[in-house]
Amino acid sequence: MECLYCFLGFLLLAARLPMDAAKRFHDVLSNERPSGYMRGHNQLNGWSSDENDWNEKLYPVWKRGDSRWKSSWKGGRVQAVLTSDSPALVGSTITFAVNLVFPRCQKEDASGNIVYEKNCRNDTGASPDPYVYNWTAWTEDSDWGNDTSEGHHNVFPDGKPFPRPWRKNFVYVFHTLGQYFQKLGRCSVTVSINTANVSLGPQIMEVTVYRRHRWAYVPIAKVKDVYVVTDQIPVFVTMSQKNNRNSSDETFLRDLPITFNVLIHDPSRFLNESAIYYKWNFGDNTGLFVSNNHTLNHTYVLNGTFSLNLTVQAEVPGPCPLPSPRPPKTTPSLVTAGDNTLELREIPDESCHITRYGYFKATITIVEGILEVNIIQVTDVLMPGPQPDDSLVDFVVTCQGSIPTEVCTVISDPSCQITQNPVCDPVPMELGDACLLTVRRAFSGSGTYCMNLTLGDDASLALTSTLVSITSRDPASLLRMANGILVSLGCLAVLVTVIAFLMYKKHKKYKPIENSPGIVIRGKGLNVFLSHAKTLFFPGNQEKDPLLKNQPGIL
Repeated sequence: MECLYCFLGFLLLAARLPMDAAKRFHDVLSNERPSGYMRGHNQLNGWSSDENDWNEKLYPVWKRGDSRWKSSWKGGRVQAVLTSDSPALVGSTITFAVNLVFPRCQKEDASGNIVYEKNCRNDTGASPDPYVYNWTAWTEDSDWGNDTSEGHHNVFPDGKPFPRPWRKNFVYVFHTLGQYFQKLGRCSVTVSINTANVSLGPQIMEVTVYRRHRWAYVPIAKVKDVYVVTDQIPVFVTMSQKNNRNSSDETFLRDLPITFNVLIHDPSRFLNESAIYYKWNFGDNTGLFVSNNHTLNHTYVLNGTFSLNLTVQAEVPGPCPLPSPRPPKTTPSLVTAGDNTLELREIPDESCHITRYGYFKATITIVEGILEVNIIQVTDVLMPGPQPDDSLVDFVVTCQGSIPTEVCTVISDPSCQITQNPVCDPVPMELGDACLLTVRRAFSGSGTYCMNLTLGDDASLALTSTLVSITSRDPASLLRMANGILVSLGCLAVLVTVIAFLMYKKHKKYKPIENSPGIVIRGKGLNVFLSHAKTLFFPGNQEKDPLLKNQPGIL
């Protein structure tokens, strides 16, 4: 009898040895953790337990630091980048994406083969072979396409056959929550899971990538990343304000509206059919604002520090709870009977939902700033002496709010697109409390310009623009203009002289001297006046006619 017991024990031990020696998925994918880690979760749809056996012969397992990793890929190492659209609201779908980054000068072509990029030289120089891995040739030269070999090689690590069409060259094994998912792919794949059965909090997703190598597979990369499942709606708020110099410092200006825009992180559109309400408390004793719009404007009228609070409430359509012993809630409804009489009919109320909340808090500071800026006058500057090559223009500027500390201008084309270098100057301290200053700028060449002017201080920037038309002021043009003016004046003078001479010749006639008393008196008076004036200014004898000397009796 003792021999029989020994024999049975030997058989049991022999039967158990292969099971103990076989690799499990959790041994391969989570060899850094105890085997019992995170196995108490509900089943993910389409995923398998990592207690299943791993085909180590077809998919070899290398530990971290194994020297074979260095030669697992021709020309260097392949990096796997794992990302997700975490955080995810419980009940929604979270998507993971894996992208392979090949060594320099390598890429995947349209057929899925790995080739060298043209005109790209790596450390080893140009390769005469255009292919890094020509899997198309491998398939044609081997028996991979035969049905007889399909059951031996075209399988996943757990032995399940590849889905058709299976001609993809990488095998991705995803592992989380004690479960795994296998997928064929090219240089990038995505996998989505529903988070309804996932525990709240941070979780870890691990991915192992194998490449095809004739009748086996070679590990080329491993990667892991943290994702988060939460029962609170992921809420983000952007705050913007006109004339605010830097919104990221949560400092804003008094007496100008602030735009609050609520962003809900919901990449799987889980809340699309939900009624969402936004409840605002701006912390300035203005009360509670409730809105169904994700954007809201609010103006603070006092300086200081305020605590902003937002609560987002979503009514998510969901399954109704199990019926209770109490009668279900009903709604009475009046319907017609065949004999035109009315009767009451009970209609069950099946509108069920789950309420989810999201929260956002911020502390913002309100300060005084420049609220508005205007250009009230534009004047050309005329300099004494020769005019400079550049045209000078004065802009008279006013503003409202705080006194600026700097003024900046940017001159560009009429469309305000092609700009020149900006010019900034400090505002003089003697400006005082009145915001009125003159800004002088030079414009090179004639034409129309767009001039942007900005007044700024530590917290604000106020902008205004205007179009400026500049006429030509080059010296050659001014000389031509002056010559034209002189020629015109000369021609006008000659014309006036000719016309006067012709008029004189036309109207001149001989008139005999008459003994008209009036004329004589006027003539005598004029002669006497001229004689006195001549004697006064020329006291000597000015007579030059010698005939008068030979006439006796004339005084």
